[in-house]
Amino acid sequence: MRVVLISEVPPAVEGLTTLLVAEGHEPVALLTVRHDGERELDVNAVVRAAPPDLDVVVPGTRGAVAPLLQRYAPDLALCIGFPWKIPPDALAVPRHGIVNGHPALLPRYRGPSPVSWAIRRGEHEIGFTFHYMDAELDTGNILAQERIPLADERTWDELTTKFATAVGNILPRALERVADGDPGDPQDEDAASYFGSFEAEYAWIDWSRSVDEIERQVRAWGFYATPDRGALTEIDGKPVRVLRTSREPGRGRAMECADGTLWIVETETP
Repeated sequence: MRVVLISEVPPAVEGLTTLLVAEGHEPVALLTVRHDGERELDVNAVVRAAPPDLDVVVPGTRGAVAPLLQRYAPDLALCIGFPWKIPPDALAVPRHGIVNGHPALLPRYRGPSPVSWAIRRGEHEIGFTFHYMDAELDTGNILAQERIPLADERTWDELTTKFATAVGNILPRALERVADGDPGDPQDEDAASYFGSFEAEYAWIDWSRSVDEIERQVRAWGFYATPDRGALTEIDGKPVRVLRTSREPGRGRAMECADGTLWIVETETP
């Protein structure tokens, strides 16, 4: 199949290109964006991740996505890590539609920050799902998925290997189903859940809460869709963003919580 990649995530671009070629498919272009509506993105990093012979197209508006896709007459578009909701006219361009990779076990944890919400809610596993895109967010028929255990990961870099392994395991099956014209499996709406943005109050750490809750709050912000927010506190009268905490005594600044002591190990200026 002729495949257009849709992504703003350099490791995803590099990995998906390799996997597609290994499965006998032809990546014909990469579609990415300069901004996500709130911040400028590092387009240069995405371009560097793409093979030098792969066209890179950058729509300025959602309305430009469909015409750009049409230029490449794709059989399929494959999306992982894209900040825009793709409009219906663009969904209709590829012969087999658009397949999205979502870092959760759909239909649970629909929405823009599933890993953050799973950590916040104390889950011990997440997952990865390939599904057809439709007009709503994360609601299309499922093609393949795999469970992924959560340990103590605190950044995307620490979790990337697990996701990459899952994608490598299930993408061939998803592509096979697409090529066969398989419509996929409808999602169970009775089991569905959607989680949107964190509320503004959650950006600030409340040290009267338990050690577990605060640790999850710090970890959850490390995976949030917009990486320049929370978990905030004040140290010596100045706001700082807490990036890493520890239960090991003496590793940093001690903070008393409801049921014990937590040490702030790493911070940055917000």
